Amino acid sequence: MSVIAERRRPSDLSRAQARAAYLFVLPTTVLYLTFVIAPVIVTVILAFSYYDPMLGSQWVGLDNFTRFFTDQRSLQILWNTLRFAFFAVTFNVSVGLILALALNRAMPGWLRYFFRLAFFLPVIIAAAFVSIVWSYFYGDDLGVINYYLRLIGLPGVRWLTDANHAMTSIIVMDVWKNTGFFMIIFIAALQGVPKNILEAAVMEGTPAWRQFFRITLPYISPVVFFCIVYASIGALQVFESIVILTQGGPGDSTRSLSILIVEEGFGSFQIGYAASISVVMTVIILIITAIQQIISHRWVQQ
Repeated sequence: MSVIAERRRPSDLSRAQARAAYLFVLPTTVLYLTFVIAPVIVTVILAFSYYDPMLGSQWVGLDNFTRFFTDQRSLQILWNTLRFAFFAVTFNVSVGLILALALNRAMPGWLRYFFRLAFFLPVIIAAAFVSIVWSYFYGDDLGVINYYLRLIGLPGVRWLTDANHAMTSIIVMDVWKNTGFFMIIFIAALQGVPKNILEAAVMEGTPAWRQFFRITLPYISPVVFFCIVYASIGALQVFESIVILTQGGPGDSTRSLSILIVEEGFGSFQIGYAASISVVMTVIILIITAIQQIISHRWVQQ
């Protein structure tokens, strides 16, 4: 028994390696606890409180959440956020996949790299600068798009000042900016599709659309799922593009939950209410991600 206990006892070298590992992990752990876990805990506590910077906090239970789900304005803003996320994710992923399929074909190398750079360049530009540029495109009187519409005899469109067009305009800009990111990811995924299987399908006369749905898509389905989840999380937190283009207007037609959180927390100093909206948005992101995870088990090839 003593021999077995001696074998189970860690050696001096193992203990030294463990201490070194803990020391290496310690700074990251402290930073994570300080800047991630602690703010999350404080936010959850504030969500159930009425907080006044001068008078302190007061526990109000579920009042903040009741206010959110019974206020027509907040429900409209929630619907705006979900609507933006649905269309932004759908078009970003689908257009990115279409571009990847187009650029994965045989073509001169310089032309392939030119198109890849052209579509990916907007991704590395800050969203604030992209939004400023597109605000000039969307201008009612001096906008570039309306200028060419009037040049061919068509009436100008109130892209950002009409509630019927504002959200669509923001989605178009978002797709223009972000679709190149997903294109690059899909191009990398397409490189991993076995070429011998595709060549065998071509020799058997399989149509291109059947090759895509029966061979290519199953192989890249894990990447497609990743892109959908990644795009969904980003779209649900949309902020700067809407602020710069429409400030959430006209009315509340383009206002998102992120904008509402900032306005309530730093504009109206309703910090407890803003925290409750943050919790609601986090739960929505978790629910959508969980649903996507469950659905993915049916069609993602492992």
